[in-house]
Amino acid sequence: MKFYNREQELELLAHTRDIAFKNHSQMTVLTGRRRIGKTKLILKNCENTPTVYLFVRRSNEATICAQFAAIASRALNTYIPSEITSFVSLFETLMTAGQQTHFNLIVDEFQEFFYINPSIYSGIQDVWDRYKDRTHIHFIASGSVYTLMHRIFMEYKEPLYGRGDSMIKLKPFPTTVLKQILSDYHPGYTNDDLLALYTITGGVPKYIEFLLDNGYFTMEAMIDAIIQENSIFLEEGNILLIQEFGKKYGNYYAILSAIASGRNTASEISTSIGNSSVGGLLQRLEEDYEVIAKKRPILSKEATQNVRYEITDHFLRFWFRYIVKYQDFVQAGLFSKLAEIIKADYPTYSGFTLESYFREQLKEKQIYKNIGGWWETSKGKNIDQNEIDIVAISAESEKVFIAEVKRHRKNFKPARFQQKVEVMRSKLFFNYVIETACLTLEDM
Repeated sequence: MKFYNREQELELLAHTRDIAFKNHSQMTVLTGRRRIGKTKLILKNCENTPTVYLFVRRSNEATICAQFAAIASRALNTYIPSEITSFVSLFETLMTAGQQTHFNLIVDEFQEFFYINPSIYSGIQDVWDRYKDRTHIHFIASGSVYTLMHRIFMEYKEPLYGRGDSMIKLKPFPTTVLKQILSDYHPGYTNDDLLALYTITGGVPKYIEFLLDNGYFTMEAMIDAIIQENSIFLEEGNILLIQEFGKKYGNYYAILSAIASGRNTASEISTSIGNSSVGGLLQRLEEDYEVIAKKRPILSKEATQNVRYEITDHFLRFWFRYIVKYQDFVQAGLFSKLAEIIKADYPTYSGFTLESYFREQLKEKQIYKNIGGWWETSKGKNIDQNEIDIVAISAESEKVFIAEVKRHRKNFKPARFQQKVEVMRSKLFFNYVIETACLTLEDM
């Protein structure tokens, strides 16, 4: 797949590199989940400039230093002794070289030093502080385990706190880029194809590349590709989350499975997993790991108890809903049967991600200061509660856009929707100009 998007990130990286090469060394910290395209972005930025690229694997420090010395020697066309057994010594050698040579120094999966030798970070701090003002290196520390990268660079007590001159957290592709990519690969795509790509990949570049490079353009083809023996997707969620959670992942998995199945309030989650003390776990999933997010009715106070939780990563939501839930099918090799289950449930499931798609689309317009949904707590099981899918408040005037989302317009009930809008107007927006719409697949 060709290189798409990332114009802002490339501009920031180029600007930081220019400062490093012209004035003095600069440090960029780049984070983002696995498969998000960090390495591709870095290498694109470093094209046609001297670059030392080091990928950190969990290994013996002396062994990786010998490998790194050889890589650096070739990249800089200079002699670096292979007998160096300490990364801090190698780092100082490279910083010394930066007094005469201007170059990019990339250390990919930087958080892995935590498992090799945590004292490396304090050593890097010492060397960096002594050399940065008299050298010309753009040092890029990249990592995919967010919790560790945040700890290394953002926690006050850590040695590298405050050392990053630029901080980039790489996000999935926006909806406009998804359209562009799918159009390039499959000009005759339908909006259902676009929704399937968004629902399954969430805009993660590597997943998109795998599906489209192999000609999987429709919902059916995408699901068949994912649900097959030896598919990279079957273990992808485990690889992503065990990196973050470590060995104590059982309760977190149970919570994420509950949310993916629609049990998304604290009480429902607590009942589902048989644990009355989920508050701390939910807080860590939200604040430390950033895997889930709270949803409150728009304009409600932060202290409200009317809270729902959602998994922020679309692929993980899909993975928990189907691959974790039906793990017995996977273990038994019943891939075609599982694919049939997913395809049958897809129209219902994709309705939720269609809401998410339109919210993202509204955010990308950059004309709304607050985008969310609104609902009132039901007082009985048979009460049709007032709930509105999308509410977007203008950033410039007292205007609000209110929409209901349906896959197909035939399922829209205008009279009932207008009743809900009037309830909401009376409670929140009586002085606002209100625009309403029903958004469907046709509007993508």
